[in-house]
Amino acid sequence: MSIDEILQLPQRKLVVAQADVALDKKSRNEIFILMVEESRGSAGGRAAGSGHRKISKVYGFSCDDSCEKVFETEDPGKVDQFDIPYSAVAMDITLSDGRPYVVQGIVDPDFVASYKAVAGRV
Repeated sequence: MSIDEILQLPQRKLVVAQADVALDKKSRNEIFILMVEESRGSAGGRAAGSGHRKISKVYGFSCDDSCEKVFETEDPGKVDQFDIPYSAVAMDITLSDGRPYVVQGIVDPDFVASYKAVAGRV
């Protein structure tokens, strides 16, 4: 599955990137996509802290001229090592075909560095 296909899946996800995500620009970037499994009560704003976010799968992409999938896991032991960026907000990205798209995410080189260490891509 390509990065564009994963980003457009209807399942909730968090995107953590090294730099702004503009897949049509062919620029260097490291992008991790954390697939979120919502618990009961966590839809919306997780009022009064009820519910929680649990990551069920993680994809990692290295982008330059194109984006290549370099990491993928559903292993709970590995997935649990990925810290969840609770500061993620609505983030405008550009898909490979130039279309704008909105995801939940954050640009944070420190998170990306820690994810690369977990993924064994330091």
